[in-house]
Amino acid sequence: MDHFNYRDGQLFCENVPVERIADECGTPTYVYSRQTFTDHFTRIRDAFAELSPIICYSIKSCHNLSILKILKEIGSSFDVVSGGELKRAIEIGADTSQIVFAGVGKTDDEIIQAINSGIGWFNVESEQELEQIDRIAGQLGKPATAALRVNPDVDPQTHRYTTTGRKETKFGVDVERARRVFNEFGKNRHVALTAIHIHIGSPVNKVEPYIASTTKAVELIRSLRKDGFEITALNIGGGFGANYEGSEAPPAKAYAEAIIPILRDVGLQLILEPGRSISGNAGIVVGRCIYTKSSGDKQFLISDVSMTELLRPALYEAYHFVWPVNPETGFVPPHRGRDLKMDSTVLMDVVGPVCESGDFIAKDRWLPLVARGDLIAAFTAGAYASVMASHYNSRPQAPEVLVEGDTFRLIRKRETYDDLVNAERSCLSNLNPSG
Repeated sequence: MDHFNYRDGQLFCENVPVERIADECGTPTYVYSRQTFTDHFTRIRDAFAELSPIICYSIKSCHNLSILKILKEIGSSFDVVSGGELKRAIEIGADTSQIVFAGVGKTDDEIIQAINSGIGWFNVESEQELEQIDRIAGQLGKPATAALRVNPDVDPQTHRYTTTGRKETKFGVDVERARRVFNEFGKNRHVALTAIHIHIGSPVNKVEPYIASTTKAVELIRSLRKDGFEITALNIGGGFGANYEGSEAPPAKAYAEAIIPILRDVGLQLILEPGRSISGNAGIVVGRCIYTKSSGDKQFLISDVSMTELLRPALYEAYHFVWPVNPETGFVPPHRGRDLKMDSTVLMDVVGPVCESGDFIAKDRWLPLVARGDLIAAFTAGAYASVMASHYNSRPQAPEVLVEGDTFRLIRKRETYDDLVNAERSCLSNLNPSG
């Protein structure tokens, strides 16, 4: 699953004790395993190898430049959803002709940036967006290529906030409308509409929704081809699950075995946009216990990890396994499930110092007794953790550390208080003293 394991009562990332990283870099800190990133990418690549897919790692899941460079070096391209993410991909030397640009609200400046950068495909979400890309491409005198995002109305059976393939979501167009879009924009335009894009949500821990959505997409493509439209690629998005508890997510091979037979004889370039399935288990966030307290019958562990470092529990009520980095003898966890309860553990909430009742990392967990200063780790924090970090309560953003075998290095420095205010300092002199 990953390269975070307990040895002799200590949590290691690959061959480095996590305590050593915390002592040197402080807390809270994000810790990533290079080997986990590469293992998970390789499994997806090998599972779908028969179809020679373009694998566009979803930058929004974990966007550190050092990690993007590692993935590029082993063959990944990228899925971007903003001009900032496109800048990150360009910064590490990505092949822009293999990049897909998704998102429902691309601005004119982002469209210009993407066309000038020579991206492979825009994932287009509406007629107005397609009109705008076509207009801008014409003004620039540069062609663009697009995939129409089609909403297959398939229930991915995940959290309502991360469901994107139902009719009631803001994403894409329905199948019937897709045909009308091709009739209007499919020929004689500055933007070549030659692909279909689908993305049903995340995390999707069953293969059946992919079977349903891919089948619908192929049916649409065959119909469009009969009408004379040239469709050369199908982007089935991402959303493959990650193991937050143990083995709830199917392996890459299971997704591939379900999807490949549907596409084997269709003659399409397959594009994938995995994110969490590559990055999720490749990272943890490490913190220290600041205080413990009780309130009535409730026990609290107050850590320096807050919703500003790990927003998912507050935003989605998402589960992350939390455990001491150096538990007492007899308390090495046998698994990471939410039902873990060992003798002499205590039911408690793990919360942060931010001034919100929603600032929690874990609720109602059976944990070993933890003392002030002890280290704790929240697992499966490689996806949608550091990228969602905020400065709420004027908290400087935590550093990111990459472990490579026996060594580790800083790949993003900890922000200082000066970093927090630097962008505002120069504006102080512009204030009118009289108000």
